[in-house]
Amino acid sequence: MMIDISAIGRAPVIVGGGIAGLMTALRLAPMPTIVLAKAPLQTEASSAWAQGGIAAAIGPDDDPALHLADTLAAGDGLCDPHVAGRVTAAGPAAIEMLLRYGVRFDRDSAGALQLGLEAAHSRRRIVHASGDGAGREIMRALVAAVRETPSIRVLEGFDARRLMVTDGMVSGVLAESSTRQWLLPTSRVVLATGGVGGLFLDTTNPGGSFGQGLALAARAGAALVDMEFVQFHPTALDTGGHPLGLVSEAVRGEGATLIDETGMRFMAGLPGGELAARDIVARAVWRHLAAGHRVYLDARAALGLNFAAHFPAIAAACLTAGIDPARQPIPIRPAAHYHMGGISVDRHGRSTLPGLWACGEVAGTGLHGANRLASNSLLEAVVSAVSAAASVAGAPAGQDCREVAMTLPPPADPVPIRPILSRAAGVVRTYDGLAASIGSLLPLVESTDPAADPALVALLIAVAALRRCESRGGHFRSDFPASDAAFRQRLTMTLDNTLHAAREIASSDCCYA
Repeated sequence: MMIDISAIGRAPVIVGGGIAGLMTALRLAPMPTIVLAKAPLQTEASSAWAQGGIAAAIGPDDDPALHLADTLAAGDGLCDPHVAGRVTAAGPAAIEMLLRYGVRFDRDSAGALQLGLEAAHSRRRIVHASGDGAGREIMRALVAAVRETPSIRVLEGFDARRLMVTDGMVSGVLAESSTRQWLLPTSRVVLATGGVGGLFLDTTNPGGSFGQGLALAARAGAALVDMEFVQFHPTALDTGGHPLGLVSEAVRGEGATLIDETGMRFMAGLPGGELAARDIVARAVWRHLAAGHRVYLDARAALGLNFAAHFPAIAAACLTAGIDPARQPIPIRPAAHYHMGGISVDRHGRSTLPGLWACGEVAGTGLHGANRLASNSLLEAVVSAVSAAASVAGAPAGQDCREVAMTLPPPADPVPIRPILSRAAGVVRTYDGLAASIGSLLPLVESTDPAADPALVALLIAVAALRRCESRGGHFRSDFPASDAAFRQRLTMTLDNTLHAAREIASSDCCYA
């Protein structure tokens, strides 16, 4: 099909319609801006599914320095302390900004914002909306604001397929709608495309969140970082299907416990118990399941008949599955939930490729390190969007894009990748499993198969996980179960060096064993 240069102009193009993308567009106003969204706003973005809330040090007993300390501890030695300090310090202002956009956060009887507790936080600092609907409520307010902003043009049903690069700089976005292909000429692209959970069999993310932004950036030549660090939420609703429903960590924050089919609370003797860091809880649940047990989250004593009042969306999901959380324990299992890695960016959201920015989950900012502190993701989405917008606004428009003939690959299909990556790069990993997955993924990456882009992102994760011969945060190698000071560094990779490493591994000449 003929690629058409639209008459939209050379405005900045934001790829992604979640919190990070919409906030970037709003902060760029009144500059004309284009937002590309694969689906109608508030339907497929992971942001709308976020239950836990947004972390900010606004309580009378709290301080951004305490929030920073908790973030660094959860990150297991790999957080960028300057980035983490900037983001946690911006937390109170981020809440105020969202309130100005009309977000209706939960308040107590005196009108103060209610603050919840989640794992690895030393204070109650999680701001909720409708109990377990923070993401949905923030998206409601931001979508309304975007719809009312005349400088923002939202193109729904548009899938960004490739970035155009001219003389080493971004020069356009190749996109596809249901009826045609488009070339949007621009020298300023912001990727805000979310995470990678759709690459796994068990995930709490929308199926379309399979790292397409990471594939776009890698194929255009940008560097990526921390790709091995995938956070598995320990309490996904174990009722089958794809994706799995999420049972927020906030339920454990209110006192729910993890038990098995015998009623035994199997985490009672571990430091932190059910409120230990997510990687610790996820591995404990995984091991108990692997030993042949069923695992449940029991909120009967902690919440009982008040469960639905506290967590209406979770209660509705449970009831749909035939479970009454007020009277029955909830069956759970770990599921891919959040990606700590992503496109390597500086504090302004700029990637290593001129003209390309990234914010939100797709960006590897250094905030999370090896393991994300609960509810820091929505905070990062807001704060990093503000920084990226300021940087984009100050960037020159660049040169005109040259029209080129290009045949786009078929629409991406992550389904064949899910069993491969789930076996190799799940909660517990081994050299043999990772090496086998690389051998399976490499031919797909080098093909024109619909699975090529998802396979590329999976390959980046697998190669990084194989290179990291230790266990740290969300990355656990059973053949290297301890952390190693030699690996207390972030691993940066590009498409070229990843393919080179993968070919060595596939030919059994790998030096990482």
